Amino acid sequence: MNILFEKFREVLVSVLPITLIVVILNFTLVPLELPIMLRFLLGALLIVVGLTIFLFGVDLGIAPIGNLMGTHITKSNKVWIVIVSGLLLGFFISVAEPDLHIIAGQVAIVSDNIITKFEIILYVSVGIALLLTLGFLRIIYNKSLSILLTILYGLILIVSLFTTEEFLAISFDASGATTGAMTVPFILALALGISSLKKGRASEDDSFGLVGIASTGAILAVMLMSVVKGTKEISGSLDGELSNSTAIILPFLQKLPTMLYEVALALLPIVIVFIVFQIIAFKLKKRPLKRIIKGLVYTLIGLVLFLTGVNAGFMEVGTLVGYTIASLDNKAILVGIGGLLGLVVILAEPAVYVLTKQIEDVTSGYLKRRVVLVALSLGVSLAVGLSMLRIIVPEIKLWHYLLPGYLLAIVLSYLVPKLFVGMSFDSGGVSSGPMTATFILAFAQGAAASTEGADVLVDGFGLIAMVAMMPIIALEILGLIFKLKTVKGGISEDEHA
Repeated sequence: MNILFEKFREVLVSVLPITLIVVILNFTLVPLELPIMLRFLLGALLIVVGLTIFLFGVDLGIAPIGNLMGTHITKSNKVWIVIVSGLLLGFFISVAEPDLHIIAGQVAIVSDNIITKFEIILYVSVGIALLLTLGFLRIIYNKSLSILLTILYGLILIVSLFTTEEFLAISFDASGATTGAMTVPFILALALGISSLKKGRASEDDSFGLVGIASTGAILAVMLMSVVKGTKEISGSLDGELSNSTAIILPFLQKLPTMLYEVALALLPIVIVFIVFQIIAFKLKKRPLKRIIKGLVYTLIGLVLFLTGVNAGFMEVGTLVGYTIASLDNKAILVGIGGLLGLVVILAEPAVYVLTKQIEDVTSGYLKRRVVLVALSLGVSLAVGLSMLRIIVPEIKLWHYLLPGYLLAIVLSYLVPKLFVGMSFDSGGVSSGPMTATFILAFAQGAAASTEGADVLVDGFGLIAMVAMMPIIALEILGLIFKLKTVKGGISEDEHA
């Protein structure tokens, strides 16, 4: 019970800032109608309760399953088992990720079904499966993460030359959306399970990086889909009208069945794989088995409540706030408030808590989660601020940010301690979760719809690409600071491990 209360306190402190910002905006720049404001506050309450239960469930169920699977896959000492397991787990986890279904649906709507939801999910899931397998093999054969990421991002750069601007935004966003609240805890636990069987300090370094590698699979898959399909141009607009409903509870009741279906779908492949492993390999006794089942139930309930709160209470307010602020004469306010929202929204991402907790655990408290959270917040703040600047200055293109940004990230990966390389690239996927994909994306789309010369599809989707990139650089800079401060011992000596 103490653990549950502690998680509740942490979540409350995280969600409170964004709630207070919207309340202050309501009384100043963006007056909201009472039913909309009440729905937002009810959504905030569901987010707090849902996120608390979800994180408790991850500790009890998802993380232990991933750890057990990672350990048993590696113990087999057979490369073909590692490859087959990577392909199957990567595909099923990705197919089941609720965030991927959301973004695939958005792409289908704005492209008038030129790109179907099924195509996006299929291509991305195959990409994730292939790269997750490559990530497994990298850990087992102890290959350099920096070199592998250099090759992968070099490949992305080459393929991007043949990709349209719209697909460039969608491909990077698909990468961020795929590594969501369900996928990240599982992949992190798999990495920890596989790397724990290796002796020495290398296992600590290899606990991270798998999410970052898997993310590149989604980028490459969507880019290749663009090349294969030969789609030259797609246009988008803000879908649908804002709700004029005065109902407060009804929108939540309407969203609940959809969220329950999506989360159940997300958990089903993991449950099936776990049952198969339990019969063949794990053979867990009654007590640990009951604990994992209980954890899975908590994960289901928590994620359903969280996503219902986000979708029914947060999204319309995000669009309204973005649209109204972008309509103001002083455009600098849009950039400032975008940066402020980016600063606090990252604190409410479910997967961020899972990653920062694992960082603290793996480094035995050497790296405090609070320090990592501050670095991530600053990175996302800058990402959202720069995205707002891109909306109001049409001459700024997405690749103007992404090309130098990823070049810097790759260069820094050779200068920082190895542990920070994996953590940094993992944080990119982790930061762009359901809160970003809903509230911040809605804010950007509202702003783009209100700004002359801005495109809702290009400017909206490109936002997640930015949010996925900036935390990588932020954590690498943090790694550089730690390396310079630590003269002897600790993490900095792992650089040449």
